[in-house]
Amino acid sequence: MNTKLPDNSQFNKDYAKHCKHLKLAGYQPKTIEAYARGIRRIGNYFDCRLDNLSRDQLLDYFHDLLESHSWNTVKLDLYGLQFFYTHVLQKTWEHIPLIKKPKAKRIPDILSVDQVNQLLAATRVIDYRVFYFTAYSMGLRLGETIRLTVNDIDADNMRCHIRNAKGNKDRLVPLPKETLQILRRFWQTRRHPLFIFPNRKRGVNNAHLVDKPLERGGIQVAMKKVVSRLWPNKQISCHSLRHSYATHLLNAGVDLIELQGILGHVSLLTTARYTHLTSVNHEDACKKINTIIDSVTFPWGGEK
Repeated sequence: MNTKLPDNSQFNKDYAKHCKHLKLAGYQPKTIEAYARGIRRIGNYFDCRLDNLSRDQLLDYFHDLLESHSWNTVKLDLYGLQFFYTHVLQKTWEHIPLIKKPKAKRIPDILSVDQVNQLLAATRVIDYRVFYFTAYSMGLRLGETIRLTVNDIDADNMRCHIRNAKGNKDRLVPLPKETLQILRRFWQTRRHPLFIFPNRKRGVNNAHLVDKPLERGGIQVAMKKVVSRLWPNKQISCHSLRHSYATHLLNAGVDLIELQGILGHVSLLTTARYTHLTSVNHEDACKKINTIIDSVTFPWGGEK
């Protein structure tokens, strides 16, 4: 479905107001873009007439959307439309029980330490290679790594200040010595006064002049290309580096509550999901299971 801004003056005014309200509501940039993209898509689908959409019209829209997009996109478009109705059109939003994502629990693909090394070695562009290493070595989300600034690095206390993270919360994470050295060496080649990962659009020599950090799309596309060459059957993304980091830390014996703080999880249950991926827990469970089962005698005698 088309996500370009429709050519309609009234819709464009409402769309601009929508974006302003989203920003003033304190949403993260990623959420603002998702809700805004949803309104552009819905505007194109309904020829910019969004003020009196019926249940049947919405049923058609979300049904068609699901044919080409994920459940997550359907959910975000619904939330974006609800926000648009409430804040731009100033109409009461009536709950529409159209969307119910099927419950499914997936075990994410993770990388071993050796595979992380392979990923880094296969990433040709140094900006992305340093980016992936940084994200993995501190367990950061994609957006958190993009937004890193020079002032976030606390070399005296060997920690990194993660600002305005998910849930509009800050946190401090351990800064490994190797990460500090790599970031210092990388900064010497870019020398941007603010961004650790400045945009690549003006080249290396003029990287210090850009006004934006690396683009999310470029980072993701580069990752996808590397993964397709190395592990075509694995579902690996930038977020997989965070999953891998958490799993490796648990394998190394890092306390679950300590890991919760590092990752910035509100609930310990979210962090506890990684215990299913650790080889230490798996091996320990297998050992105990075998001890119990070995104590049971299976009689082979009797009928043949």
